[in-house]
Amino acid sequence: MRAAVLEAAGKPLVIRDDVDIVEPRAGEVRVRVKYCSLCHSDLSVVDGTMPLLELPIIVGHEAAGIVESVGPGVSDLAPGDPVVLTPAPPCGRCYHCQRGQQHHCVNSQGIMTNRFPDGSTGLSVGGQEVMRGMGVGALAEYVVTSVNGAIKVPEDVPLNVACVIGCALQTGVGAVLNTAGVEEGATVLILGAGGIGISAIQGARLAGAAKIIVSDPNPQRREAAQHFGATHLLDPGSQDVLTEVMALTDNIGVDYGFETAGVAALISVGLDATRTGGKMVCVGAPPLEESLTIPSAVIFAVSGKSLCGCLLGSCNSPRDIPRLVSLWQAGKLDLDNMVTGQRPLEEVNEGMDDLAAGRGIRTVIAL
Repeated sequence: MRAAVLEAAGKPLVIRDDVDIVEPRAGEVRVRVKYCSLCHSDLSVVDGTMPLLELPIIVGHEAAGIVESVGPGVSDLAPGDPVVLTPAPPCGRCYHCQRGQQHHCVNSQGIMTNRFPDGSTGLSVGGQEVMRGMGVGALAEYVVTSVNGAIKVPEDVPLNVACVIGCALQTGVGAVLNTAGVEEGATVLILGAGGIGISAIQGARLAGAAKIIVSDPNPQRREAAQHFGATHLLDPGSQDVLTEVMALTDNIGVDYGFETAGVAALISVGLDATRTGGKMVCVGAPPLEESLTIPSAVIFAVSGKSLCGCLLGSCNSPRDIPRLVSLWQAGKLDLDNMVTGQRPLEEVNEGMDDLAAGRGIRTVIAL
């Protein structure tokens, strides 16, 4: 099959047509990928910000396509079904799934290992193993995944729009509704207005937040944030975020903060801007070398604040992807305006350049 392969970190992706992919095994399906939108996590792998020990790799994990074939025992999906792919397909049986934490399923370990749970990848070039990026590897003509990794959507849902649900919508909307549990009338601070941040804004709007304060240095993204539901916009290049947030909340601080840009220093900003007893959610994926320091453990303890991580918006994908599709169909989520560009696979490196430069919100690669 054809695929965009990263052979060396910091180098352009190489379009190859000699990548071998296995047939689906028991409980698996093979999907003909139609569209894959580019996420900052993909860029972090390509530019070396998130270093990998094992290369080559096929990145891309925010995708949609058509089921091409199914393995033994699969009855929930059939060839021809339109699906959205997810990086965290729940098995339904492991320790985490049994406790309602499907996003931490043993299958989600592929997000970091780039392998199936049994250690294989199902991908190779000339006998050399190829990694399946973020447990998906969707910048390719085909993907093999567990049956719960391909979520069926209605046939009239355009896949070039639906693909953004796989990561951006699940992560951003889920962080607000699932991880934080934002309630009606709450005040929210969102640091970063890329694809995940825009999705978090939409989640806060869905939750009925009274104030949705968004900080981003990019004026185009601030303008987009307002379209998607931000009530107040901050430019961190010319404004002190903490001072402005306090002024907007009667010197109390926000009920909920979300770091969505993948910058560890912004977690500290958000934590400072969160009120006593509030919650700060780490949604983005900072570089591995970036650390977080809490200056005074006792002050943090008596503040009663919560600081928590977030993987894929704490979503149970078979439940939440259909829910997000329904919200889009009802006009309560805007997916169409999140897709600000579309390119063929041959222009995937130009798409990565768009992402690195902060141009647009999501660039979709058509396969």
